Amino acid sequence: MVAALIGAATIASAAPTTAGAQVIGAQTSTAYQEAIAAGYKALALCEGVIAAGRTEAQVEALELRGIYPEYQPLLPRLRATIDRPNRSVQVAFATDLPPRRADWSPRTGCVLQPIGRVVAPWPATPPAASLPLPGDSRPWPLGDSGIAPRPRPALAQTVARAFDRSTYKGETVGVVVLHDGRIVAERYADGFGPFTSNRTWSVAKSIAGTLAGMAVRDLKIDPRKPAPIPEWSHPADPRRAITLDQLLRMSSGLHSDHYGNRTDAIYFGGTTVTEQATGWPLEVKPGTRFRYANNDIMLAARAIRAAMNNDTRYAAWPSQLFTPLGMKHTTAGTDWQGNLILSSQVYTTARDLARLGQFWLQDGVWQGKRLLPDGWMRYMTTASGPQPADGPGYGATMWLFGPAQGLPAGSYSAQGNRGQYVMVVPSEKLVIVRRGEDPTNARFDIARFTADVIRNLK
Repeated sequence: MVAALIGAATIASAAPTTAGAQVIGAQTSTAYQEAIAAGYKALALCEGVIAAGRTEAQVEALELRGIYPEYQPLLPRLRATIDRPNRSVQVAFATDLPPRRADWSPRTGCVLQPIGRVVAPWPATPPAASLPLPGDSRPWPLGDSGIAPRPRPALAQTVARAFDRSTYKGETVGVVVLHDGRIVAERYADGFGPFTSNRTWSVAKSIAGTLAGMAVRDLKIDPRKPAPIPEWSHPADPRRAITLDQLLRMSSGLHSDHYGNRTDAIYFGGTTVTEQATGWPLEVKPGTRFRYANNDIMLAARAIRAAMNNDTRYAAWPSQLFTPLGMKHTTAGTDWQGNLILSSQVYTTARDLARLGQFWLQDGVWQGKRLLPDGWMRYMTTASGPQPADGPGYGATMWLFGPAQGLPAGSYSAQGNRGQYVMVVPSEKLVIVRRGEDPTNARFDIARFTADVIRNLK
């Protein structure tokens, strides 16, 4: 089944159009903008201060600056109240509605309440469960002992230049380099460290593709068949034809109002996946156009929840991956109705992403045990169907690099907003993790950095 999907012909597509795309905020009420900004601030402070142990000033300086220009003037004047003992944050935004609120839990990390929801008296009782301990005494890669990178001077200099804001651009907060399964270089910016989690943004999409492989195995799902989205069950709904494969490859044909489809209402507004992501109409025939969209991945996770038909099992689904790999500082966020937001809302550390990258490099085998179906990594990293008009290609939730980008053939990457990268170069037995908080006008050059690392390893 996986082999048949890989063998499908690659089709070129026109560049994704932004014609008619709505300028977010141009026709939106100030009250709504303030509510979204407050939700963004509550979630960022909850994850940054409560979950990661950073200071409020650090989060204000990085996560709350350099992104979403329409919200920037609003964020400084929205007052936040941080309740560390009860793992909760509130941000006031209106006099006639409750503040936006985010609450931390061990499994999901911080979950945002919907706009205007009346919640239990705050602070909450009893306090939330304890945060994970900083380190794990087991040897790497399951734990954190035995890590003593001694990079060659040339490699150390290359990694250092990733933090200078000019050589490769961007605002780097962490780099981990694995060679043949061993950490050979590791460095962090002030306020970050090996156990500091931050948002993956769209690296989560590749995590979703990995988890989908486990669901395909366990639930005997055929990705070539229509995805079981309950909201599309009406016999006359043409969206019933969209397959799980098309969702994972960004070729659903669904309309989106922006390239990437800004999903602020789900991420920061408290709207649920089932309320909003399922509501977009078809724009072109499924499987005929590549259009990068957050909704496609959220819909893939929605389909798997429906196929499981067991919310307890669905809630534990990410742990099938995180637990065996030792990803103890990784949480997969949900909306307030329990739908996983696997397009963006995973929080993790650079080391945990290095573990994941090594798992991919090892073809889905970990500690001698196969966790992914045989052929699933090839499926994720093979172009099939419509492709981006330029730049790297796209597999099933993975970006595909090669000689056109100055890298060895077969290289691939998970990547996300603000400069999150997990680059895998199988021919070099190499995994590079770069975490960033890049401003919108300074994108980190991951291809050049990877090429420099390869050269300085030899």
